[in-house]
This record gives sequence, C-alpha cells and structure tokens, in this order.
Amino acid sequence: MGRFVALLAALVWLPALVGAGDRPAVLLVIDDMGDRPAEGDRVVAVDAPLVCSMLPHTPHAERQARACHAAGKDVMLHLPMQATEDVPLGPGGVTLDMPPEEFREVVTDSLDAVPHARSLNNHMGSLLTRHPGHMTWLMEVLQEEGGLLFLDSRTSERTVAKDMALEAELPALARDVFLDHHRDTEAIRAQLHQLFRTAHREGTAVGIGHPYPETLDVLEQDLRQFAETYQVELVGLDELYERRNNQH
Repeated sequence: MGRFVALLAALVWLPALVGAGDRPAVLLVIDDMGDRPAEGDRVVAVDAPLVCSMLPHTPHAERQARACHAAGKDVMLHLPMQATEDVPLGPGGVTLDMPPEEFREVVTDSLDAVPHARSLNNHMGSLLTRHPGHMTWLMEVLQEEGGLLFLDSRTSERTVAKDMALEAELPALARDVFLDHHRDTEAIRAQLHQLFRTAHREGTAVGIGHPYPETLDVLEQDLRQFAETYQVELVGLDELYERRNNQH
C-alpha cells in the first residue's frame, strides 16, 4: 500500500515537471559496507550506480570494494570519526585527541585499506566535523592523495567539514537526505520520495542509506521505478559533482 501511495503522489505532482529540461540527478551512497557479507553482495547487485562506502579494516571491505568497482560502482572510504556520544569507532577511526601526525597516518592507512577508494565521507563524526583544525588535517591528506572528493554526511548541524574541503580547493558534496534513520520499509520509501523531490527542487540530491535488509528490499524493488516515475537520473560521483558544481 505504501508503495502505491508514494507513486501516486509522484504522478499527481509530475505534470508541472514535464518539459523542464534535463532530468534532475540523484546520487545514492550506501554506508557501513565491509562488515556484512550477504548484505554487501546485495548492494553490489543492485542495478543502479550506487556508491559503496567502506568501513576500513573490516573483514569484507577489500573484497566488496573490488566487487563494487568491477560492477561499475564508485568506491568511497567511510572514515570513522569521533561523535559527541561515547560510542566505539571501530578500526581506522580518528579522534579529537590525536596529534596531527597520528591523525594523518590513520587516514592514509584507512584509504590504503580500501581498494579503488577515490573519495571519503564521515562515519559518525558529530564531534570531530565541528573542528576546523582536524578537518584541515583531513583535507591535507585528501590533497596529498591526488585531490580526492569529500562528502559531508552532515551528522551535525555545526559541521564545518565541507567548508574546509572547499577552502582546500577539493571537490566536495554534502548529504541531503538520510534514507533509513528509521528501519521500516514504508519510512524508507517516504525518504526516497523526499530524495527525488529534493532533486527536482534543487537540480541534484545526495542520499545516504545503509545495507539494512529493509533498505535493500526497497532499493531492489522500487528504486528504478521511483526514478522513472519521478523522471530522475541516477548518477555516479563524477556526474553528480559536475552537475552540482555547474549550478553555482
């Protein structure tokens, strides 16, 4: 029923969009890959240019990164960063109390642990992304690695991460919509609906989801149909960045 209601809402809304020119573009990133083998394999198999964002030093990160790359999907490092809550970061995490040399070494090692990674976004990071100094260290590493793209997951309203990336003259994006804050298929469909409406309003939109069974069910069943109904193009990192950059 929820799928029907969401699609009906799109159809009601669409007449004003016909003839509007090029289709709006959506980038969809799947975070937290590398830990769950079966769910990660499902992400690889989705017929769409999903971005596979890998937690470093996890059991399946290397294999899944290679599989994503072979499937034509972009690979991203999902770098654990300190949050305001006291929660474990897992391997490859960076924290506020690290000196610059250790911070840079951890980031570099984490990038090396994910084959084909040519971009980075933050895992958690509601504390660390508020700090310009630490974000400057991060962007220096991305510069040294060839000017990698940074995606701000926007886990804090006070984040300065994207601003620091732009100051470092790096390609940078920011998340618009989280798909699965609530792990419920109807809620996820509603967020997908919101993502595509954002793309029509802004020209582009960036969504982030996770390899939860509920999220994967929605992507496998509905993503292509929603994109066609909304007349939205699903694109990879380079295409989305180019389009968003050309809007300004």
